[in-house]
Amino acid sequence: MEQRVSLITLGCRDMVRAEAFYRSLGWRPVDSPEGIVAFDLIGQALALYPLADLARDMGLDEAALGHGAATLAHNLDTREAVDALTARAEAAGAAVLRAPHAVFWGGYIAYVADPEGHVWEFACNPFSKLGPNCEFRWNGYD
Repeated sequence: MEQRVSLITLGCRDMVRAEAFYRSLGWRPVDSPEGIVAFDLIGQALALYPLADLARDMGLDEAALGHGAATLAHNLDTREAVDALTARAEAAGAAVLRAPHAVFWGGYIAYVADPEGHVWEFACNPFSKLGPNCEFRWNGYD
């Protein structure tokens, strides 16, 4: 298996609200089958999918999916960009779980939950310079 993620799928109870949230952050969906909302990212895609359908596809009870201890991260170039994106997400309906703050390793982060409860980390990591298209690599781009 290659070291890459092609698609991230978020199970959603309220597809209309979930789509509106991501659109309000400036994301634009691409053509996709009815009932699915997909956004092309740099090198992969993120899809919003009805939670009940996701559970059915897995052969599980919806309640069995629970909430995993995972975050989606969006890295930015500056602390000010982290502040601005946190404010924009909150205005769009996100719950700010932890306001932007400096962390022990030298970075600057915030945590928000989208209206479905999916947790996003907005981060500025001075040790991992972003690439020319804002792509992220653990040790940065030169």
